[in-house]
Amino acid sequence: MRKVMEMQLKIGQVDISKIEIDLQSRDEIPELLLGLKFIYQNRDIHSAVFEILKEIVPKEVDPKNGRPGMDLWKIFVLGTLRLICNWDYDKVHDSANNHKIIREFLGHSIFEFHQRYSLQAIKDNVCLMTPELLDRINQVVIRAGYKFLRKTDQDGISGRCDSFVVETDVHFPTDINLLLDAMRKVITLTAGEFEILGLTEWRQSQHHLEKIKKHFNYVQRLKRISSKDEEKKAQQGRLIVGAYVAYMELCEGYLQRVRQSIGIINDMGIGNVVNIMLIERFMGHAERQIDQIRRRIVAGEKIPHDEKVFSIFEEHTEWISKGKAGVPQELGLRVCVIEDQHGFILHHRVMEKETDDKIAVEIIREVKRRFPQFSGCSFDKGFHSPKNQEELIKLLDHVVLPRKGRLSEKAKEIEQSEEFVRARHKHAAVESAINALENHGLDRCLDHGIFGFKRYVALAVLARNIQILGKMIQEKELKRLKKAA
Repeated sequence: MRKVMEMQLKIGQVDISKIEIDLQSRDEIPELLLGLKFIYQNRDIHSAVFEILKEIVPKEVDPKNGRPGMDLWKIFVLGTLRLICNWDYDKVHDSANNHKIIREFLGHSIFEFHQRYSLQAIKDNVCLMTPELLDRINQVVIRAGYKFLRKTDQDGISGRCDSFVVETDVHFPTDINLLLDAMRKVITLTAGEFEILGLTEWRQSQHHLEKIKKHFNYVQRLKRISSKDEEKKAQQGRLIVGAYVAYMELCEGYLQRVRQSIGIINDMGIGNVVNIMLIERFMGHAERQIDQIRRRIVAGEKIPHDEKVFSIFEEHTEWISKGKAGVPQELGLRVCVIEDQHGFILHHRVMEKETDDKIAVEIIREVKRRFPQFSGCSFDKGFHSPKNQEELIKLLDHVVLPRKGRLSEKAKEIEQSEEFVRARHKHAAVESAINALENHGLDRCLDHGIFGFKRYVALAVLARNIQILGKMIQEKELKRLKKAA
């Protein structure tokens, strides 16, 4: 049983529309709560958001029967709070149980101090929201912002488009430490499965892991030693190759043993299918890394970039080099955002194996579908291609897209015009929006898997837009109070 929100007030509970928020505070929490309060107070916006939130509940689940689950409004508040403050779940857990104003927004009365949230309940419920659902709520919030600013559908919208990298939560990858990760998971999962079945074949799994780690550390130490003497250098090279080979042979021996163990429990019909599939997945990672190490160290082959994997846990991670000073590479995925002239993030796109020039036209089409009044956009050079120049002019009234390389006389005339130069200067403001997103959660994604990554990004964009709306409300209220004083 799930409700969007308990509408019947309890003794001691304050209605959300009447909760007092400190307008003098410069923290992001009051700004977010002011935005949430505006959404709750406005009947049309309130209804639209609540209708979308109802889709969290699967169709086969009866929302009126069964054990009560967390209210959907609470999930929404805690999810946006986590991202806007760039908190982990432990911080969200503590705030949900002890922060007075947050508890009032969650619908608790002053007498419900005994009602606590568990950490796992918060994790499980926030993860119910999907990127598509969050994106639809985001459109409602943006329209709420336009309503607050008294903008109509006839008022034009212009935007600024740019991309940045959201890092995944991974360590720096090398072929030997990825092999270590894979072997650790293979042995740990196999030992756990055999322990559940009451078999003792893998009771010394910790010893096996220590043995593998010892070989790994030896290879690491040898790699750090360097000598200018040619003879010593050659001797050291042979020593390193021998250490690599010993490391690979040890891992191959354990993989063979795991394969035999799985075969035994499969023949007996007592193995857990899901666990065995997971073990085989990590075995595949280990075998690939052994093959690449052998090709690189023994055969002297250069491994093609498209064959490399940069994390066995976050397999969607890409190695991105954008040429920034002091940042040789970033491990994550590109995210493209379009910001309007009021600061709202109109749309975003997680780019999997895509570059800026490949998505420029498609992302503008999507924004036009959501906001037909969108009439102009500025880009940087990374989005340029001759085809993009042609297509974007058909979609928008005003396109500011600098060309790469040497300019023709016609292109030079366009890019040196006063209007183009003014728009280029304004385009730099999108960097401020990106920096704000990074400060409010999008510096590093803490969720797992590509679905978790997309949900995390969508929730960060939504939370940021609610905060922008709350900031506008705060400034208006402060002006009103100052005028009244």
